Amino acid sequence: MSTTSRFDELKARIDAGGRLSNPDLAALAATVDILPLGMLADALRRRIHGTQVTYVRVASCAFDRPLADAVPPAAREVRLTGRPETMTAAMEAVQSARAVAGDRTLSAWSWQDVERLALAGRTSIDRVLEALRAGGLDALAEMPMDHAAGLGDAIDRLTAAGYQRLRLTMAKAPAAWRTALFERAAALQDRYACIQAIDPLPAVPDPVHPSSGYEDVKTVALARLAAPNVPTIQVAWERYGPKLAQVALTFGADDLDAVSPSDEAPLGPRRAPVEDVRRNIEAAGFTPAERDGRFNVIA
Repeated sequence: MSTTSRFDELKARIDAGGRLSNPDLAALAATVDILPLGMLADALRRRIHGTQVTYVRVASCAFDRPLADAVPPAAREVRLTGRPETMTAAMEAVQSARAVAGDRTLSAWSWQDVERLALAGRTSIDRVLEALRAGGLDALAEMPMDHAAGLGDAIDRLTAAGYQRLRLTMAKAPAAWRTALFERAAALQDRYACIQAIDPLPAVPDPVHPSSGYEDVKTVALARLAAPNVPTIQVAWERYGPKLAQVALTFGADDLDAVSPSDEAPLGPRRAPVEDVRRNIEAAGFTPAERDGRFNVIA
């Protein structure tokens, strides 16, 4: 993408609703000039979402701690963390959390935890998924594209057990692998039409080679361009903070995950966590809209 005419050609294809080819995406992944890349991703996200940027307030709670006082009323999703060792512990946690969450979305753990629970309990993955769903679990919190070798099979099992609007995540794949993973996600979306969101940035930072902001926003843009059929590209507010999140919104992201549910504002209402989020969205030139854990806009 070294000429203006090439950029214009790709931009026209995006504006017309077309997809970029594998060679196009490979060339974009290899470019060092991320501004045209960001402009293409921004054009696509605006075609899909206009100026709207959504955010969700999430109460992250340890599965083995009391939840009653850990879930503020403003939370739209309750997300269990930790590592239950047995299916009994997992079920007790889900049922207790369901009682506290009410009609709010309840998510928990990862696909790897499901596999581990099935192995520990000498049962099938399908039975684990069905039992957790029957107990009140709405979604897995983490579905790493780079850890689930049989991602298509995992999606098939999840949908069969009643899980909907799946959210794919990234564990720690190096930058060179990510575009192929996003293309794979797009192909699976063509097949299953159940992937709601991709959180493309690594959940596990590399302590030896930490990513830069340059690499992070490039990853966000490539996720948007490689998977135009996946509605939502997220950035975790809690993990990456306002500076990266705000720039990522101009590089194709349209949703901020894991916003604090606290309404505490000791420095005044304009300094409350949700107001900080809304200001950052508006400063990037977008319109903030709160959503629930099922991706329905509520405000």
